[in-house]
Amino acid sequence: MKIFISIASYCDALLFFTINDCMNKANNPENIFFGIVDQNEKSQKGEIEKLEFNKQIKYVYINFIDTLGVSWARNIAFSLWDGEDFLLQIDSHTLFEKNWDSTLLNQYNDLKKISYKPIISTYPYDFSFDENNNPTFIKPSGKTVLVLRPHPDTVLEENNATLRFRAEHVFTDAPVLGCHIAGGFIFTSANFIEEIPYDPFLYFHGEEQSLSIRAYTRGWDIYHPIWIPLYHHYKKINTEHLTHHWHKSVDDKRALNSTHLTNRAKERILRLFYGDGMKDTVYGLGSIRSLDEYIAFSGVNYKNNIVKCD
Repeated sequence: MKIFISIASYCDALLFFTINDCMNKANNPENIFFGIVDQNEKSQKGEIEKLEFNKQIKYVYINFIDTLGVSWARNIAFSLWDGEDFLLQIDSHTLFEKNWDSTLLNQYNDLKKISYKPIISTYPYDFSFDENNNPTFIKPSGKTVLVLRPHPDTVLEENNATLRFRAEHVFTDAPVLGCHIAGGFIFTSANFIEEIPYDPFLYFHGEEQSLSIRAYTRGWDIYHPIWIPLYHHYKKINTEHLTHHWHKSVDDKRALNSTHLTNRAKERILRLFYGDGMKDTVYGLGSIRSLDEYIAFSGVNYKNNIVKCD
């Protein structure tokens, strides 16, 4: 079974670390194919061509000044899919466990016994680099599942339906049916690419909410797994980074700056949850399940601006 790996990279020094580690740790590297959108100061096409597995990479370079955010870039990455069987979406700063591909395929096959269209997703655990620049991480216990729930400090408002989510440990020995997708780790059937394409008019916040509700209302089931065979290199919270798309050093140079893109995305999310649901578009709600069913299942009541975080 072939796996398509979607990566939208933005000025990320770890891009090549990620794709090399991915291939080196795969049980069947010959079945791994990449769709990479590299938003950067200059093209790295030459470096891509030097890789032994370059024929398994579809690479698009876009100057970082001309980009419109993560959802826009991931929409382009999805367009690089070429019929592979499965989708793995990750960020360009990811560390893998050995035989990660077999682990995910086995988890997916187990979930297919209870769900017609399962999605494996959650926020991965963190990894960092030691003083010798070697990746380091704390291996999870395997006794809990990271369940994604709205952050207790976040609220719904009439003019803002964008929520923050966090991962909470739940002691269990089975995957947990959830209501939220983590954009940095999605594994599922590649049919997802055609049924739930990325909305390019979103920017950053709201991306995961859009995917989650659109997938749910089209009959997909989100599962948070017992074991996550990869790790994510997180930025420091409340710290400005040059690799933030909205960094002031580049934001003013863009035709559409981060303030405009954020406001446009906010209106998009408001229309999805409070308006017509964009049902006449591929970026809108589906018809297999209703918004009311999602509200009852998730505890996120978009109609009455109530969020249950437990």
